[in-house]
Amino acid sequence: MTQTRRRRRRGVTLSAVAATVLTVTSAVFVAGVSPASAGTDTRPPLPVVIPAPQLMERSEAEVRVPRRARVLVDDSVDDQSRQIVVDVLRSAGAEFVDVVSSPATYDASALNVRVGLLSSQAVAADLAALGVSVPATMPAEGYLLGANESASRVDVVLGGVDADGVYYAAQTLRQLVVPMANNPDKKAIAGVRIKDYPVMPLRGTIEGFYGSPWTHDERVDQLSFYGDMKMNTYIYAPKDDAYHRDKWREPYPADALSRLAELVGTASNHHVDFTFALSPGVSICYSRPSDYEALIAKFQALYDLGVRSFSIPLDDISYTTWNCPEDLLTYGLPGRTAAAAAQVSLLNRVQHEFIETHAATKRLQMVPTEYGDITDSAYKQKLRADLDQDVVVMWTGTDTVPPKVTVAEAQRASELFGRKVFLWDNYPVNDYGNTEGRLLLAPYDKREPGLSNQLSGIVSNPMNQAAASKVAVATMADFSWNDHAYNRDRSWTQAARYLAGGDATTTDAMLTFFDLNHVAPTFGSTPWQPQAPGLARQVATFWTTWNAGARSDAISGIRPSADAIGAAPGQIRSGAADPMFLSDTGPWLDATALWGRAFDLHLDALDARIAGDVDGSNALLAEGRAVADQARAVTAPAGENRWNNLRVKIGDGVLDKLLSDIQGTLQNWS
Repeated sequence: MTQTRRRRRRGVTLSAVAATVLTVTSAVFVAGVSPASAGTDTRPPLPVVIPAPQLMERSEAEVRVPRRARVLVDDSVDDQSRQIVVDVLRSAGAEFVDVVSSPATYDASALNVRVGLLSSQAVAADLAALGVSVPATMPAEGYLLGANESASRVDVVLGGVDADGVYYAAQTLRQLVVPMANNPDKKAIAGVRIKDYPVMPLRGTIEGFYGSPWTHDERVDQLSFYGDMKMNTYIYAPKDDAYHRDKWREPYPADALSRLAELVGTASNHHVDFTFALSPGVSICYSRPSDYEALIAKFQALYDLGVRSFSIPLDDISYTTWNCPEDLLTYGLPGRTAAAAAQVSLLNRVQHEFIETHAATKRLQMVPTEYGDITDSAYKQKLRADLDQDVVVMWTGTDTVPPKVTVAEAQRASELFGRKVFLWDNYPVNDYGNTEGRLLLAPYDKREPGLSNQLSGIVSNPMNQAAASKVAVATMADFSWNDHAYNRDRSWTQAARYLAGGDATTTDAMLTFFDLNHVAPTFGSTPWQPQAPGLARQVATFWTTWNAGARSDAISGIRPSADAIGAAPGQIRSGAADPMFLSDTGPWLDATALWGRAFDLHLDALDARIAGDVDGSNALLAEGRAVADQARAVTAPAGENRWNNLRVKIGDGVLDKLLSDIQGTLQNWS
């Protein structure tokens, strides 16, 4: 039997799938620079910063990083911000980094970096020397950053409105290290002037899914990641933590409290508010004093650990029955108005008696029972009229998993609840039927610019697979920081680059893999993001070319996609910087490698048939079918989602359909 399968080089740089998915180039968003001036600048493009700054423009010169650097800090700079700056300088080539207490003069023999609050005269003066003026007012968490080697005093200055702003300036500095323009083997700090601040006060995630909660190590890793992405909120609300929901009255055991204490400290180190959520609605008796006392005791225990932000979710419960006869006597027959009255009584009391009497606490948060619509009701009317204005109300959009969120919808929700709502966005959560077997790796999308005017913030409800959630969460962080400048493709690429540790080849492989896991389902039959859009465009081109009679051209045109899919898993496993991502995605990477091989074999079968080798074509097709069956048989591991041991899905409806159509073409060859 003769086989005409050809040997091909497997190594790829930019895959056809990744190239088709992306509509952006390596050019960065630089606010304040016109397209014309950017186009005539012959210098290398500035690095992309995620989240995208409000204003980022070039200064006159990049900053070379010599062997010696000095970091001038004052008492306002915490250890975490200081360490990020030191690590950045060392990664850029500085062998000796001295941290000097401010005020201190600069040293002309070293690279000088000033770090502090904008209220510091030294910081303001050094920023002015770099051409960065300090405005009279800036929003909380904002910062200014200047870098320019031609300055006469200090080369780089990071100035924050507050400690959070200083920390975020350091996170931006981390992304400004670039190869030197005239010596790519050495590194420099890009010459920039940046004015930046978040447009939404609350940005982060809510661990609010059903199924296996994240492990302690996963939470620690997530909190570090949130700091990198300038997110400030983590809400602890795992549905299957018994002490959060079913056993909400019972105190946490000592070992669980110890782990929570570590998480609270880790969150603080990364400038993230650890929000403790307690979900009593499944069994609470609103008018029973012992239940209120149990709730307050639980909150007090967490306050003693350092928690300063609290939430009471009242979602996924019924208001057609009471949990005790006392509530019937107190609030009357169950229903929308009665349920709202009972909830308002509880929430207002917690706000007044706990939140307002405990130092440094943030506003109480709550999730209403009617959380996913914009229809007025007796329930919403009661909340709107009587709920304390300091209580933050969460909302999931026009459905539990909304296909879009518009400014008009958010404005209507804010009107219905009588305050700016806090968006609990159920993406990329994968704990419901239509997500079975899936990782959801599409970027944040279909959320309208301008939502920052109507929302108090956004939290993403991630997947049970914590590290795999970083793809969508990073892009959501970008949107919630600066929704008007958000670009889904640029942000998606940066998420891939982050997980790839900056390696270009691994970034491309990540994007190929992401495309095959792009579908974003809803509770309905139509997903709000399509599956494998990059590959789908390649497939459409393939059939157009094939049907025009250029069969060999069609095969050679789509062949790089098959090669890229087959090579992506190996490249990701060898090049990814995040071992937890590899653990989360392992079965999906296994299936992708098999689908890539099956894809290649099907194309080989077409090539053989074009060459007239019928037997070889049939053999290749049979082998391709067998490998595709192996790919379909790969299952997700037990222990995470409620849909354990189901077969994983990769590019379904696109890649499998293409192979099926190729099989039909070969069977009906004329």
